[in-house]
Amino acid sequence: MKKIKTYKLEATVFICGAMTMVLELIAARILSPYVGSSNLIWTSIIGIMLTCMSLGYWAGGKVADKKQDIKDLSQFILIAAITTSLIPIFETIIVDFLAQNLQQLIIVAIISATFLFGIPSFMLATVSPIAVKLKNNQEQEVGTVSGKISSLSTIGSIIGTFLAGFILIPKIGVSNIILGSSILLLLVSAITYPTKNKKYIIGFIISLIAIILLNITGKYLFKKQNPDIIKDVDSEYSRIWVKEQVNLSTNKIHKTLQVDTGLESHINEETGEMGAQYLQYYDLFEYYNKNAKNALIIGGAAYTYPTHYLKKYKNNTIDVVEIDPKMTEIAKQEFNLDTKNSNLKINHQDGRSFLNYSQNTYDVILIDAFKGLNAPFELTTYEAMTKAKERLKENGLIITNIISSLEGKDAKFLEHEYATYKKVFDNVKLFKVNSQVEKTTKMNLILIGLKGNPQINDDLKDEYQTLLQNEITNYKTNASISTDDLAPIGN
Repeated sequence: MKKIKTYKLEATVFICGAMTMVLELIAARILSPYVGSSNLIWTSIIGIMLTCMSLGYWAGGKVADKKQDIKDLSQFILIAAITTSLIPIFETIIVDFLAQNLQQLIIVAIISATFLFGIPSFMLATVSPIAVKLKNNQEQEVGTVSGKISSLSTIGSIIGTFLAGFILIPKIGVSNIILGSSILLLLVSAITYPTKNKKYIIGFIISLIAIILLNITGKYLFKKQNPDIIKDVDSEYSRIWVKEQVNLSTNKIHKTLQVDTGLESHINEETGEMGAQYLQYYDLFEYYNKNAKNALIIGGAAYTYPTHYLKKYKNNTIDVVEIDPKMTEIAKQEFNLDTKNSNLKINHQDGRSFLNYSQNTYDVILIDAFKGLNAPFELTTYEAMTKAKERLKENGLIITNIISSLEGKDAKFLEHEYATYKKVFDNVKLFKVNSQVEKTTKMNLILIGLKGNPQINDDLKDEYQTLLQNEITNYKTNASISTDDLAPIGN
């Protein structure tokens, strides 16, 4: 065996370690529109990839003991490059199909993660034990070599994590990352291959063309399968889809914004009016507090309610806390958000952080921070609601949209959250947005927490009678409150 050039193996291990973590981060982005991004889904993805990596380490060790040939290393990396380039195709023909035909999203996540990311993760994991064996043959210091290789792989993983999370995903998007990763792995495979004869060069060119074509095919299949998606954007926080769809209740074209599996916002494209029924309940602030003049909403998404608020209450002000600047950009481009309105103030900040440290006070706080069907637990706890109450002026109120059933196995969220609100606020009201939905079905529910005494505007009673009659007046629960230490709700 020829002596391997200094640092070639080290660089290979470093890059493959980085690519492993890049794959893990983009896995959640690719799967989230189909299965969500709850802790259970993340656990499934990470568990599958770790399993495949463990098998890869074992297999790589077996191969290294038998052959000790750098060609094996190169070929395994080549397979990783090809299988990575297959991810966009598998997204459509496997993930989308499974999500439509299986009810258990965790099973969908496990199968999808195995097919899309398991094989390249397996192949990349074989690199370290083969590299250890090859370097050991040169240096004869097993402990030092093993430690060096493991350290380089881990450092690569750290760099890959930061690079993908902070720069690549929000700047160039997942599809371009997949293409770039596939080509980079192909180049690493070529660099580590010992002999570059004419036959190999032809094979390299064919592999490069195949990788590019596979990525193009994946994009084509995705667009063909999802013709209603007009924008597919990766931000620092989410994968965001903007769609144009026919609303079944109005038979009108609605523009929608989707994060994870959930519909975040939608508007009637003809009128610009907000389409989500639950948002109408946010207007109840003027019924329960007739003197309300300023509002805070946590969760902007497409800014459909803030836009509605500014049109209806021209003399009022509203602050919006939206953690994702990309959401604001999309709202401006696609959902008619007027960022120049002097009565609107936008804060790109975490909602809990804003409640903790802001010194502003408001007549009403609106919470609409669901990400798909998942609630950020940090906005559901006793500590969070105590801070929210501190941000309210006297006789102020907080209105929160939650998704839960009223009864049955999916009612846990409501039970704990209602108990939490009862602990914090002077008065709590609960509304069922759609009176026709069965009590055991997950639905939009509105929780209102009142500070002090309601300043009822009787002049608006008739206007809001349709909403007020959906109040659930006899709700009771013995559930524990949700705390920062133990929050049995959310994602």
